[in-house]
Amino acid sequence: MTITNGNAKRPITLVALVTAFCLLGDSMLYVVLPIYWKEAGLTSLWQVGILLSVNRFVRLPLNPLIGWLYNKMPLRVGLVTAVLLGALTTAGYGLFQGFAAWLILRSVWGVAWSLLRMGGFLTVIAYSDNSNRGRWMGRYNGLSRIGSLFGMLLGGLLAPVFGLTPVALAFGIVALAGLPAVGIFMPNGDKAAPPRPSSPADDGQAEAGPVAWYKSAAVRKAIATGLVLSMLQAILTATLSLVIDTNYSGVQTLFGIALAGTALAGVLQAVRWTAEPLLASWFGRLSDGRRGRLPLFVASLLASAAGFALMPWPLPFALWLAAVLLVMIAGTAMSTLMDALASDAARTASVVAVMTAYSVATDLGSAIGPAATYALAGWAGGLVPAYVGSSVIFAAFALWHFPRRRQRAASDMAGSA
Repeated sequence: MTITNGNAKRPITLVALVTAFCLLGDSMLYVVLPIYWKEAGLTSLWQVGILLSVNRFVRLPLNPLIGWLYNKMPLRVGLVTAVLLGALTTAGYGLFQGFAAWLILRSVWGVAWSLLRMGGFLTVIAYSDNSNRGRWMGRYNGLSRIGSLFGMLLGGLLAPVFGLTPVALAFGIVALAGLPAVGIFMPNGDKAAPPRPSSPADDGQAEAGPVAWYKSAAVRKAIATGLVLSMLQAILTATLSLVIDTNYSGVQTLFGIALAGTALAGVLQAVRWTAEPLLASWFGRLSDGRRGRLPLFVASLLASAAGFALMPWPLPFALWLAAVLLVMIAGTAMSTLMDALASDAARTASVVAVMTAYSVATDLGSAIGPAATYALAGWAGGLVPAYVGSSVIFAAFALWHFPRRRQRAASDMAGSA
């Protein structure tokens, strides 16, 4: 398949926007459910924690099955199924009550998200090559995250006025709007079979074949990096409000507005999701240039190391805020570039097998990160060891990925082996 910007833009943008529509309901719950849990028919606050995490654990054993299915069916079939499941589960938040019913809904959402995420990865790989993969991966990540932004903002604004049920039903209808878009505009017959190498740089690696994909040092490195970095990045989302409450318990002023700790954490996350569509695309496009992805990836790791080392301390508020923004910007670059590097590695072996393993690794890291952090915080009496330890790990991974002369001469991921 000859890939041009024209025939790549539409399917990648389409899948990203459909993913954003489906993320509305899931993202809404992280803001709404901890407050309106009684309206959902729950009897205790601990049930909220289980419901917000069960979808992650469901994905761990399911990702290999999802990868196998994508190897057998067209991308469009998987995406249509994902949209249907996502819309039904989101509407179900407004139709069903009780812990058992919601546990089923959240588990089904885990299936839908696995189909969406894997479908997004495979779409980018299918419609990109080494000259533009970073750009398209950035576009996909950035646009899909708009759903998280609007889910949190609109859910937080509308739920107090209309209640959980009407908002969930409305978000379910919006998610369902992605169904005709996929059915009409997504090309039919595009199977996620291992593609031919997209450039001469890939030819030398393709001989490993789908059977020996796990023997590739580049693949193993991408999977290991995805596991650890997703674990570290989950720490920020899970503990930001606690860091603020610990070090800045009073009201702080941001852009002339007085905000309490939880509100400040929400505003900072909203700023991150707002900027991510532009930044992710920009970082991805930058990584497609002559210098490649590794120098920018290493820079994002070092920036994260510096920011994490500063964040847990009671610094002057302006300096602390700068450290948080640095970590958020570096996190956007890191996520986009890590996905692009994993996609580069997948193009040299078995696409579905590699991206399945990568998805399992990143899901596992996201699930482990918050639990391990709070366990360490309870044992050590604070978050400082977790953040300082994370800073050291970021720096170590920067050193591991630092481009050597041989790496700069080869393609990004092939050279990073």
